[in-house]
Amino acid sequence: MKFKQFYLGCLAHASYYIGSETEAAIIDPQRDIQQYIDEAEANGQKIKYVIETHSHADFVSGHIELAEKTGAEIVFGQRANTEFPTLKVKDGDELNVGKIKLKFLETPGHTPEGITILAENTENADEPVKMFTGDTLFIGDVGRPDLVGSKGFTAEQMGAMLYDSLTEKILPLADETEVYPAHGAGSLCGKSLSKETWSTLGEQKKTNYALKPMTKEEFIKVVAEDQPEVPAYFPVSASQNLKGSVSLKDLPQPVALSTEEIEKFDGVLVDIRQNSEFGAGHIPNAINIGLGGQFASWAGTLIPIGTSVAIAADTQEQVDEAFMRLARVGIETVKGFILMKDFADDKNTITQVSVEEAKNATAKEGVQFVDVRRVQEYAAGHAPNTVNFPLDILSREIDKLNPDKPTYVICQSGYRSSLGTSVLENAGFTKIFNVTGGTKAWIDGGLETEVSATACANSK
Repeated sequence: MKFKQFYLGCLAHASYYIGSETEAAIIDPQRDIQQYIDEAEANGQKIKYVIETHSHADFVSGHIELAEKTGAEIVFGQRANTEFPTLKVKDGDELNVGKIKLKFLETPGHTPEGITILAENTENADEPVKMFTGDTLFIGDVGRPDLVGSKGFTAEQMGAMLYDSLTEKILPLADETEVYPAHGAGSLCGKSLSKETWSTLGEQKKTNYALKPMTKEEFIKVVAEDQPEVPAYFPVSASQNLKGSVSLKDLPQPVALSTEEIEKFDGVLVDIRQNSEFGAGHIPNAINIGLGGQFASWAGTLIPIGTSVAIAADTQEQVDEAFMRLARVGIETVKGFILMKDFADDKNTITQVSVEEAKNATAKEGVQFVDVRRVQEYAAGHAPNTVNFPLDILSREIDKLNPDKPTYVICQSGYRSSLGTSVLENAGFTKIFNVTGGTKAWIDGGLETEVSATACANSK
């Protein structure tokens, strides 16, 4: 058996290659698909099936392009309302890839059409079965049940389906079954995913909070509560995956813009450099979503699909990388770019401060200290004198802050807080400070922290 996990950290997304003899299958591919073709060629195998465990909401899949380039069949669960030729599978169906037997289980709950795939090496009875769970079962978590309201299901109904899928289809399997999910830590498809990218079912039974013995009602309550806000691009991506997407090479390419053109640009200007570079000097009205973090997820969360986008970067290579990563979340409207060396007018700056400087400054009256992490992160431990406005809702809550007061912004590392400072700057705040190193540096420095269940609050 040839097996490889492809892990895309920017989206916390895992896809899989599994092959035997002259055949292979790809499970849950990302949009840029050349790596799967390269893997098949290296193994002397032909991709026979492209399998989607469900219609992904957090990224746009490359199943159409991959199938066109390889002649593979696209496989979905029977409930998927696809608009392209699809091999639909139901509970108990089997397909063969060389000497590998793929058995399909219908496991709705995260989505109605969700499936789980059991891969058995028929040439080696001692080899554990590999289970590809999509977003049904994660390492340390299960798929959230609240992403398909537009399809006519409530979170409670989906939670009930998920409970049945887990208890009737997955938990009865052998403890040594290997678990390979579609996402890891950082994904918004769950609330407490592990940094581990695979596990065994036996280990998950011991450690996964959602697999502890409980009634269906208890399960529904525990998996539905405390979920992060659903990004606006999720339903758009899910719909696009059922319609099918054009290949990356067919998307209109961005053009170089002059200083005058970028200053008049009618859309969102995204500065993709790291926070220190952005702070040292950036184009007015830009927002800072650095390539070094979860760039695609935050772009998809904060930029409405269909909005015209321009990119500010240091190199052409950065522009090309950002263009591809934006397309992965369905942002296909990048109109232009500018390299910072070509911007001729005055730049804005954001002061970067250490946690010690922030501690001293925010102990005074008349200063705002904003923590832009998610509610659960904030509740687990935060700097004193902070108020919590999670980044995904900051722009909606901004009128609760005073634009005339000095405002310090903190997150976990300094990445999200830099994005937050750019949002505040564009809203008219003039005295803004980004806390470098974030809450991690605050804690590592031995500074006082507080634990609280408080979510958003009014500024002081």
